[in-house]
Amino acid sequence: MKPKKVLYEIEQFKDFREVLNNAVKKYPDSPAFIIKHKIEKNPSYTTITYSEFQEDVNKFGTALIDMGLHNKRVAIIGKNRYEWAVAYVSVLNGVGVTVPLDKELPAEEIASLLERSKADAIVFDKAFAETMKEISKQNSHLKEYICMDSEMSEQFTTMEDLLNKGETLLKNGDERYTNAVIDEEAMCAIVFTSGTTSLSKAAMMSHKNYASNIYGVNSIIDFLHTDVNMAFLPFHHTLGSTGLLVMLSNGTTNVFCDGLKYIQENLKEYKVTVFLCVPLLLEAIYKKLMAEVERQGKTKLIKTMRKVCNFLLIFGIDIRRKVFKQIIDNLGGVRGVFSGAAAIDKEVAKGYHSFGILTLQGYGLTETAPVLTGENKTAIRYGSCGFPIPNVEIKIDNPNEEGIGEIIAKGPNVMLGYYENEEATAEVLKDGWFYTGDLGYLDKDGFLFITGRKKNVIVLKNGKNVYPEELEMLLNMPYVSESLVYGKPKGDDLSIVAKIVYDQEYVDEKYPGISEEELHKIIWKDIQEINEGLPLYKKMRHLVITNEEMIKTTTKKVKRFEEIKKEETIIEEEES
Repeated sequence: MKPKKVLYEIEQFKDFREVLNNAVKKYPDSPAFIIKHKIEKNPSYTTITYSEFQEDVNKFGTALIDMGLHNKRVAIIGKNRYEWAVAYVSVLNGVGVTVPLDKELPAEEIASLLERSKADAIVFDKAFAETMKEISKQNSHLKEYICMDSEMSEQFTTMEDLLNKGETLLKNGDERYTNAVIDEEAMCAIVFTSGTTSLSKAAMMSHKNYASNIYGVNSIIDFLHTDVNMAFLPFHHTLGSTGLLVMLSNGTTNVFCDGLKYIQENLKEYKVTVFLCVPLLLEAIYKKLMAEVERQGKTKLIKTMRKVCNFLLIFGIDIRRKVFKQIIDNLGGVRGVFSGAAAIDKEVAKGYHSFGILTLQGYGLTETAPVLTGENKTAIRYGSCGFPIPNVEIKIDNPNEEGIGEIIAKGPNVMLGYYENEEATAEVLKDGWFYTGDLGYLDKDGFLFITGRKKNVIVLKNGKNVYPEELEMLLNMPYVSESLVYGKPKGDDLSIVAKIVYDQEYVDEKYPGISEEELHKIIWKDIQEINEGLPLYKKMRHLVITNEEMIKTTTKKVKRFEEIKKEETIIEEEES
């Protein structure tokens, strides 16, 4: 099948209110959310239809405006839940500017971001009650503190209070919210990039940014109103929140995970059909599946049946989901998974596809709302991030002899700029193009391949560039939890080091009683095999192994430079 850049011709809307109105018109009685209430071992469930969700949005938005928050900034913090979605969409669709905050940040960083964004109010869950009490003593700008949990009514205004108030106001003919004018070009969200408060930047986003991205994603992927989506990614993360908006635009049912260790159980519980996630999660689920296959002694059988299925696909015969029904049922019946934020291991992507689970890779940034490129069912090239989505243009700036250069993008999804940071804005927005800071190349068919971050490139004395992320992909062996490749000074040049965090559970099962010294030898032998397929200047010369997790951001990205600095400190201490 010839790859197509656009699969579906769909209507484009100018703001999310129009998007939601369209979904409610089409699917008024379809479930928008299923909420689980944990009552010991016998949970109960509440279904919220699209009409009911819109009613709650209108109630809450009306109450916020009545509080004097029209055109004000409302922060939101807490775990993924229905109330978070109501607050986010309410503010977005007519109140003012939403400020999603990372729930993993320490209290002092939360306070700093609230100050930097000049938030006028905050909606939070009860886990942050004490933090909010402390912040209320220091932050004069914050006027309203709204708790998502009704049991906190003695200490705070609650969402339940405001929903009831909004319902009364609407019944009395209050149309200040439902008739509020939305300027699709104006800032509707302040979204902080990952990093500490001193380094994070605040991207100013508009309705136009989000609406165009929803249109672009829906033009290449067929999410259905019959789909059930598991909302894994934290909503403060742009892929999580825009992902939710995409799902809502299609009338999809949205459910929530009880926690990482319950993922497989929840997938089966809700009969999840699609989800967005990061590669780390997909890879972890796949490793568990294959470990169970090996435990049952079915590895050879699976390999054989994969070959049979792939052969039949040549003739247009697809029996994968029948052959691998047991594996698919263990994942709840998932039909499609969509990965972003980092590159997914090629073998893992191939593995899911071989079971009949459509696995697509995309690429984007907070500043681009976030999707820039994506694969679709006719355009899959392992290792790539697909084509630019509709309305987006991608170029490679100043490519080297290998065609690798900085990825730059243009489109209606590109942010307005960084809030109160003209210098940083000028660095990335030039002549209508957004400079991503990522390096990559476009192949002859227009597929985008990411080679790494511009700031991470290891430049050797001979002028050759080593892209550590490329080598890290090669290190995705079964016993590897995490890997990091960096350049270690050696004379007046750099020598390539591989640091590997091994999976202790896997090692204990595969090599019971093995010493770390013996494990080092096994891993080094594997690295030497990888080196055989690499040019001389890319070969890894040193190996560091540990079972200690690397330093990460709250979005689970390795803090590369902090981790390298830690290793350099250890070496200095050992040599002194």
